[in-house]
Amino acid sequence: MIDTPMHVENRVETGLDFTVQIYVDPAGDRLRVDDYRGNVFSIMKRIEEIAKQYHFTKVFVKARSEDWQSFVSRGYMLEGIFKGYFNGSDAYSVALYFSLERRTSDHWIKENEILQKVQTHPMTSDPKEFSSNYHMRLAIEEDAEQLANLYNTIFQFYPTPMNDETYVRNAIENGTIFYVVENEDQIVSAASAELNTTYNNAEITDCATLSEHRRHGFIKNLILSLESELKQRSIFCVYSLARSLSFGMNMAFHQLGYEYTGRLTKNCNIHDKFEDMSLWTKDLSV
Repeated sequence: MIDTPMHVENRVETGLDFTVQIYVDPAGDRLRVDDYRGNVFSIMKRIEEIAKQYHFTKVFVKARSEDWQSFVSRGYMLEGIFKGYFNGSDAYSVALYFSLERRTSDHWIKENEILQKVQTHPMTSDPKEFSSNYHMRLAIEEDAEQLANLYNTIFQFYPTPMNDETYVRNAIENGTIFYVVENEDQIVSAASAELNTTYNNAEITDCATLSEHRRHGFIKNLILSLESELKQRSIFCVYSLARSLSFGMNMAFHQLGYEYTGRLTKNCNIHDKFEDMSLWTKDLSV
């Protein structure tokens, strides 16, 4: 029996009739499949073996349109659709659970109420003006320390080690785009776009604002700036996973024209618990 790993790990598993790229996520108590080729039933067998070896309670796969029903036929649950993820073709978020506690949402009805309330509001993508005391710009590698401090201040737990200066610096070096808002040379708000150059999509993520600087509309402006940067790079498929209990984040994506396309049960360990995540997608080419 393999003990649960201490750190995240990206690796490729191969067999006689498949290859699969997995993300071992101990903090999230899950195995995520980011890409695969070959026999999907052989892939399912292998990833479930790995998940059980690590005692994980969830397997999360971005399945292709021709494969998602095969996953469902083996007990996986369809949780959402990443529209346009594979160079314009949809990816289907399917999940397999190994514990009833992980499978069961604690706040599904409340999250539905939040979603329905959000969707009654009109969409608006106009940038919001804010005080001249604040300045928004593209982040550079030298911002890594301040960004790490920002995320460390806001999040007790987070799916990725954004409180690690080295991790943030490496992310910027490897192409992740960050936009930040400064106040008196201090970064008070930030958001990023994590690029997938193989399939030409990007995840809007790492949205955070210090509590004393909220209610200025920074996140929407940051997302609009990230979208502009992505369009310049001919990346038109964008998506984000927002905490389903967060009225503000879900409102931001709705108002910016993102489409709600599913909810991933207890998908991420944020703050001090596993949380359901709402999936929002957008086609920047229209």
